Amino acid sequence: MSSPALGVAVIGHSFMGQAHSHGWRNVNAVFDTPAVDMRVLVGRNAEAVQASARRYGWAESSTDWRATVAREDIDIVDICTPGALHAEIALFALAHGKHVLVEKPLANTMEEAADMAAAAQRAEAAKVVSMVGFNYRRLPALALARELVASGRLGELRQLNIRYYQDWLVDEQAPMSWRLRKDEAGSGALGDLGSHAVDQVRFLTGAEVASVSGTSRTFVQRRPGASGEEEVSVDDAIWATLQLDNGAVASVEATRMATGRKNALRIELYGSRGSLAFDLESLNQLQVCDLEAPSGAQGFTSILVTEPQHPYLEGWWPTGHVLGWADTFIHELRDFLLAIDGGSAASPSFADGLEVQRVLAAIEDSAAVGGAPVVVQHTDANEVPVAYR
Repeated sequence: MSSPALGVAVIGHSFMGQAHSHGWRNVNAVFDTPAVDMRVLVGRNAEAVQASARRYGWAESSTDWRATVAREDIDIVDICTPGALHAEIALFALAHGKHVLVEKPLANTMEEAADMAAAAQRAEAAKVVSMVGFNYRRLPALALARELVASGRLGELRQLNIRYYQDWLVDEQAPMSWRLRKDEAGSGALGDLGSHAVDQVRFLTGAEVASVSGTSRTFVQRRPGASGEEEVSVDDAIWATLQLDNGAVASVEATRMATGRKNALRIELYGSRGSLAFDLESLNQLQVCDLEAPSGAQGFTSILVTEPQHPYLEGWWPTGHVLGWADTFIHELRDFLLAIDGGSAASPSFADGLEVQRVLAAIEDSAAVGGAPVVVQHTDANEVPVAYR
């Protein structure tokens, strides 16, 4: 007899809640994973979340996340709220023995992130699984890039350039939102986009960030709100240089003010034997340069990452039938469910999320002192700093 379906609740029903709902609706159709039951979608506005639940395929809606998480028929809690609520909901869910997925970045502060990592570590003893939703790890092209780097195909890594550009704040009259308030979002482009960039540095290289030098800018200081103009309390753009513990150097940029760039995550890795290039706006392709090719044939080759042997492609379409951005969430949930099924740790873990948070905090600290280098303090993978326990 098959195991009963895992009951899922998603907290938050806007952009990320919709994306995650797409994943939950399709993961069992694409991959051989434990069955799930989309039970409750939670939001603040009863009428709005009820409409979203009907549209996305949820059995119920609710405005009470605590009561929802505590239900016996809820096994998985997927947190898609603004960052200010991540820690409170995740800690409550872990204390109730629920598997927890949290959208990136893990939290708004180092203290919250450390508390969450410690709670997740304690919950592992009871086979409770937790994971951070860095969905770009699940792009087949970037998963392939990681494999190539790990195999030594690029030789000694020397330089990385990771730039994440969007333009939705270019208009000075674009209205205020929670993403522009520090108390709700934690930071601006730094946490929203820069967290993806920092996670990719760690994911692709397997290295840790040793120190950073950073700067930031808020180009538009005030924006129209519901009750008049409001002060923007987060950054619009950040620039940072990251020194890695393997000797490589990474240049990271993140901005929501890059006119004409809608969702451009661009990654370049340069090594002693080859290089890689990727652009999210051409997400099914990976550019590879191999210096072991004959000198007359060297240059970048475009790999269409749609073959059955490529990462995540076993459940999808015939060769050449490309995937899309939303499919990364299906891949993310596949990995999360397989970790639950196997009773193993999921990746990226809350400990990984904490390490990203350390780097983001160091960039913010460096920017506050004019770009002076800031050392990133790491701890053992199984240890949480006493100050944050």
